[in-house]
Amino acid sequence: MTDSSLRLVWVYPDLLSTYGDQGNVLVVERRARQRGLSVERLDVRSDQPVPTSGDIYLIGGGEDRPQRLAAERLVRDGGLSRAAANGAIIFSVCAGYQILGHEFVNDVGERQPGLGLLDVTTVRGEGERCVGDVLADIDPHLGLPQLTGFENHQGVTHLGPTARPFARTVFGRGNGTGDGTEGAYNDTVFGTYMHGPVMARNPQIADLMLKLALDVNALPPTDDRWYEALRAERIAAATQTA
Repeated sequence: MTDSSLRLVWVYPDLLSTYGDQGNVLVVERRARQRGLSVERLDVRSDQPVPTSGDIYLIGGGEDRPQRLAAERLVRDGGLSRAAANGAIIFSVCAGYQILGHEFVNDVGERQPGLGLLDVTTVRGEGERCVGDVLADIDPHLGLPQLTGFENHQGVTHLGPTARPFARTVFGRGNGTGDGTEGAYNDTVFGTYMHGPVMARNPQIADLMLKLALDVNALPPTDDRWYEALRAERIAAATQTA
């Protein structure tokens, strides 16, 4: 694998990077380098074009106004949509997840078009905000252990027929629809409400992105003791407060 090269794109860190979501790109980068991969990381600000030649694109969460601005610019720019059409892997969190859908409700109460890369639609919830630790069972087809993360959102995200739930909650609100779903994905595009950052709590998700980008079924093992200690601590804390 030392001859392989991987291009990571961190999309709009100036607008979409709440709750330490930048940690996701750091985890992917580190776990790639631990496997001997050559990694090129590109942080693309909102006044820059999104390149179409990336292998893995990561998008974080953001407040309501930055989310609106990010969606407007991503739709206008078109680079992320073209990258998806080329088969790039995209992983998004919270506001980024909503932007990848068909539409969401923005900070001025208007329905705003998203990129349509995931078959989901987000409305504003009428009840209490979804806040707190979440445990969820990831879709068995993905072969990943239990998901741990932290949610903080008012959005309620409904899945269309071509979107699969990324996970189903053991406790926590997830998509906020009451059906136990959390996040959504298709072949190469993933969305979740989980902060944490989610890949520090769930490094196997980062490994899945690497395997999909490299088109391999397995990666060389790496030292996961730090990650497993963090996972165990957060799962235990969440279970105690559930």
